[in-house]
Amino acid sequence: MTRKHLTEDQIQRMIASDPDAPEAADEQLAQAKPFSEVFPALADDMRKNVGGRPKSDKPKVAVSLRLDQEIVARFKASGPGWQTRMNDALRDAAGL
Repeated sequence: MTRKHLTEDQIQRMIASDPDAPEAADEQLAQAKPFSEVFPALADDMRKNVGGRPKSDKPKVAVSLRLDQEIVARFKASGPGWQTRMNDALRDAAGL
């Protein structure tokens, strides 16, 4: 795929032609306030939610493991959640 690079002039013309995103005037920028000042409760909630999932008591460990193609294909064929089912099969085999 060939990607055509736009010139700075082309980019500026595209920005200027967008009626939904007019360039902010100096007066508007002077009146701008930080997000956390305008929406303090929302900003606090967003800070608390940084980091994705809650921490697990027993986190998984990433490993690199070479398995037979047939084994991986069999687990994948069973659909989404195949890695969890493979983990459960290994737990059973290990007697855990």
